[in-house]
Amino acid sequence: MKDEENENTGDPKEIIEEAESVTDRSNILTLMDSFVDQIFQIRRTLVGVSISALILAPIAIGLSIYLIRHPSFLAVIDNENEFGIVLSILLGTVIIISCIWLFAGTRQYIRIGSWNKQYKKYAAEKELMDQRIASHYGL
Repeated sequence: MKDEENENTGDPKEIIEEAESVTDRSNILTLMDSFVDQIFQIRRTLVGVSISALILAPIAIGLSIYLIRHPSFLAVIDNENEFGIVLSILLGTVIIISCIWLFAGTRQYIRIGSWNKQYKKYAAEKELMDQRIASHYGL
């Protein structure tokens, strides 16, 4: 019975609390929208990193394989004991890291593509909801 009385009285304190609650929800939605927009902007950087991995990793692998297969490479290994061993280890490391980078770049590029489709769907649905709310309340 007391709850019904509070709703009917129009107490300014309750009206202010209800308005603050609506404002808090609005701020959270605005914050989430800005977060999603920031992620979308970061996506561009991630696409650049993925493309660089798809371009630079094969170049590094090819160059390393070329150096290893070059006829003078064996002469360097034979003539320069420590340097030849270090060079072999470094080229092997470059090949392994480049293969990992190529795999990671390809995987990231595919994931970003699917995320882009989901973002476009989200943006279209958000715009539609905004239009429905605006037309419902005459905004």
